[in-house]
Amino acid sequence: MAGNITFTMIKPDAVKAGNIGNVLAMVNNAGFRIKAMKYTKLSAEKAGEFYAVHKERPFYGELVEFMSSGPIVAAVLEKDNAVEDYRKLIGATNPAEAADGTIRKLYATSIGENAVHGADSDENALIEANFHFAGTEMF
Repeated sequence: MAGNITFTMIKPDAVKAGNIGNVLAMVNNAGFRIKAMKYTKLSAEKAGEFYAVHKERPFYGELVEFMSSGPIVAAVLEKDNAVEDYRKLIGATNPAEAADGTIRKLYATSIGENAVHGADSDENALIEANFHFAGTEMF
């Protein structure tokens, strides 16, 4: 399965701004197939667990607070070269540096509120997908 899946979350800022449909349309138009998807809200504990890799960084507390501030859409996406292709689709973390036409250029407002999360490796895509979905929830 590695190499052909990635994990994403549409973050609270993009959900609040009403951009779920716009982001999903871009995902579909880029040739990704949705294997699993749910509309949910992370508790501060779950957000902290998900972003534990950043625990020692100065932005960790702010990140956990933001990611637990409202609903998200979590999804597992499938496509050949999924992680790399999705990272290109979402653009740079800083929307000011993101390429035109990318999700973050269109819908992010800042480095902290950058509309979407995308797995950064095949290994992390699988870990993140399994964090949010049971195997019976992925099709």
